[in-house]
Amino acid sequence: MSAGVGGEPGGRGPDPVAERSAPARTPLSRVPGPAGRGAAGTAFDALASAVARSPLERVQVVAWRDLDDPEAGGSELHVHRIASLWAAAGLDVTVRTSAVAGQPAVVERQGYRVVRRSGRYAVFADTAWRGLRHEVGPGEALVEVWNGMPFFSPLWYRGPRLVFLHHVHAEMWHMVLPGTLGRMGETVERRIAPPLYRRSRVVTLSESSRREIVDMLGIPASHISVSPPGVDPMFSPGGTRSPVPLVVALGRLVPVKRFDRLIEALVVAKRSLPTLRAVIVGEGYERSNLEDLVRRRGAEGWLELPGYLAGDDVLDWYRSAWVVASASQREGWGMTLTEAGACGTPAVATDIAGHRDAVIDGRTGLLVADPADLGPALAGLLADRPRRLEMGRAAFDRSRWFTWEATARSTFDALDAEAGRRR
Repeated sequence: MSAGVGGEPGGRGPDPVAERSAPARTPLSRVPGPAGRGAAGTAFDALASAVARSPLERVQVVAWRDLDDPEAGGSELHVHRIASLWAAAGLDVTVRTSAVAGQPAVVERQGYRVVRRSGRYAVFADTAWRGLRHEVGPGEALVEVWNGMPFFSPLWYRGPRLVFLHHVHAEMWHMVLPGTLGRMGETVERRIAPPLYRRSRVVTLSESSRREIVDMLGIPASHISVSPPGVDPMFSPGGTRSPVPLVVALGRLVPVKRFDRLIEALVVAKRSLPTLRAVIVGEGYERSNLEDLVRRRGAEGWLELPGYLAGDDVLDWYRSAWVVASASQREGWGMTLTEAGACGTPAVATDIAGHRDAVIDGRTGLLVADPADLGPALAGLLADRPRRLEMGRAAFDRSRWFTWEATARSTFDALDAEAGRRR
């Protein structure tokens, strides 16, 4: 774990599973204020003090997609949270991404500026070209978000620089790109880019992702910092649990999430629990295939795909669920698992890098090595009320240690250290 996150909690918090009135809710896009929130407020104060002491004044973040992109996910939310808090702490932050159809090229969002230009793939070459022409001034720094295809910032940026790399994409290339294109993407990630980044400071989300980056990309472990993502305070106990077994999953409907495997697992669990209901929240280009699978398995009456939801709707599903599930093949962390945990909901998920840090196996949920075992694992936990409630309490206790303020502080410390190293 990174600085600011702390160790495991020693005490038991309030029972997150008991029925109670829902507290006031916070819109999903709102960044909490810097004060009056215990550990989060303390972490923000520390961030603001670090920014005040630092020579850094302006930070440019280059990323593939913006938060408003229809395919935005955890990576884009991660950038948004950090950029908002850095800006609140006194930095001038600009996020540069590809264009978003139907949206303005420049917007102001919660204290930072977003510049959205260039095509979906042209943004990489355009960003490099602009970088080569830009003369880095005093107090400037760059953050590159390496999300599959890198921007190759070591070749064109000469100031303090940080790289966000959540996880290795590996077989994901072949899931989304056909034949030669998939092989080219994997070659860039595994062979061409790593030698250029071996002297860069890389920040990832989890210890398990860090080990995978070392093993698969060859980037030295000493150059990789770990900074877990936070949990928005809106995710909290409250509401009423579903009267029947309910499994909830959230994510983009894309191949790497393996929602098809999760649907098959739910069909297996349904045989043991006839009253089971399930909801898969999200949108993506795999929707038609998943809807067809639901029809073929005769699950239309109990398995819903409501599309993209945000804010109160997501909160309500987390609070209603008996278990949150993920069959994903690649994750940097598993943010939906800790968000649900903050609502007192345990997880059943695949045993992959990222999930191994988001879920403590046997304590805050269950991890299974083979997606084929998800069905029996779900059925077993759903049927074991005492164990499920105990895991829900443990998931809630642990979730309190993850704040976006701590994430923003630890990532800024890494960038500031790079600035100091250059000085």
